[in-house]
Amino acid sequence: MMQFTHTAPPPPPLHPSSSNNGLGLGLFHDVGAAGGASSAASLRAPWSFVVPPPPSSSSSNKISLGVGNLNSTGCMEQLLVHCANAIEANDATMTQQILWVLNNIAPPDGDSTQRLTAAFLCGLVTRASRTGACKAAAMAAVAAAAVVEPASLRARRFTPVELAGFVDLTPWHRFGYAAANAAIVEACEGFPVVHVVELGTTHCMQIPTLIDMLATRPEGPPILRLTVADLQASSGAAGNTAPPPALDVSYDELGARLVGFARSRNVAMDFRVVPASPADAFANLMDQLRLQQQMTMVSEGVVSSSSSEALVVNCHMLLHAVPDETAGTVVMTTAQHHQQPVSMRSVLLKSIRALGPALVVVAEEDADFTAADVAARLRAAFNFMWIPYDAADTFLPKGSEQRRWYEAEVGWKVENVVAAEGVERVERQEDRARWGHRMRGAGFRAVAFSEEAAGEVKAMLNEHAAGWGMKREEDDLVLTWKGHNVVFASAWTPL
Repeated sequence: MMQFTHTAPPPPPLHPSSSNNGLGLGLFHDVGAAGGASSAASLRAPWSFVVPPPPSSSSSNKISLGVGNLNSTGCMEQLLVHCANAIEANDATMTQQILWVLNNIAPPDGDSTQRLTAAFLCGLVTRASRTGACKAAAMAAVAAAAVVEPASLRARRFTPVELAGFVDLTPWHRFGYAAANAAIVEACEGFPVVHVVELGTTHCMQIPTLIDMLATRPEGPPILRLTVADLQASSGAAGNTAPPPALDVSYDELGARLVGFARSRNVAMDFRVVPASPADAFANLMDQLRLQQQMTMVSEGVVSSSSSEALVVNCHMLLHAVPDETAGTVVMTTAQHHQQPVSMRSVLLKSIRALGPALVVVAEEDADFTAADVAARLRAAFNFMWIPYDAADTFLPKGSEQRRWYEAEVGWKVENVVAAEGVERVERQEDRARWGHRMRGAGFRAVAFSEEAAGEVKAMLNEHAAGWGMKREEDDLVLTWKGHNVVFASAWTPL
């Protein structure tokens, strides 16, 4: 039971929120609303609020939170963790009580920490709605909370022009674009054909800049072949979850626009789409690429892939969606004919290595959301996802449509981390060191970014707020916000 030094009022019954803003759920009576005066008075009273530990913990581990701390970042994180533990313990009463407190201290239009907490609150309600004894209360909460607006925002489909403007709001994606494009141009110098395999979530938004850079090569522009993994085509299948943002045009139309743009820059371009899913390590795409290489070898009468083509695999914010070991393993036969369990993530990297690419570029968030325990995963996400909310305050006006779109996408990620499991949980980020270990284990060696490439990234960062920065860590480039690691970019070639 939740303990108080003074008698506290029970959570009021669920009812529709009086407002419908952003990601907030408005699950219970607003403490400041008319008719909720007694609740407001109780929250302002000088009582001490004691949250019980997880069921497996001893009573000596209880955490006492004074009312003066309720709006602190640490308190909100603790409340979220205890709520997650209550949900996992099927404690519906405790879950409802903590949700009530969270709802009243984390308005969806508050400061950055409150908005972050509201997003996690949404994720916890979604998880509770799928969990045993908590299901009925959570479903009633969702029905009463009028959450249609956040759902519609998450489902928004951008036009290509809107999406280009959206990803340009921050360097979150542009950092990886700038680093990858510079590395690709350098690695493909002198090749008459450049074949880029695009594994990304932002629907080729970096390709126009790459076309511009290739068009100005001193030796003349190459033929550009672009093969794109279409996640949207496979997202309707069971277990496939395409992360946002979504596009409102087909890839055929997008490809036609890119080919037309390339033609205007005197770059011959071939565009190809392959439906593929990270859930099976892009098996269909890898099969198509292997078949294409075999056909090239036969047609050219060579025993290896054509030296006239530079194959580049550009992995932008999508490798983490491929299941890791915590989502299960498959059995692979080694060269020594031994069978060993490996993750789909390892299967993909080895498949890419077998293609013999000239370059592989990896851009990912420098975070770790792979814990099997939801409370540990929540803590890791809470201590990373504050960054986009904090950054939003510096460049997006409160209440603006772009901020709502931006924070709805962040909220989707938070909900996926907290509420989803199995292959539906695609936000399985690993940190820079772990990805480096995986790449080396798959037969790659790191390639340092040149000073020219770093200069391209720095020039891009100058277009954004002063809080953004860049540093080198070993051979990689790392994007920072107020000194905290955000995104890393690394480049690799086969050993």
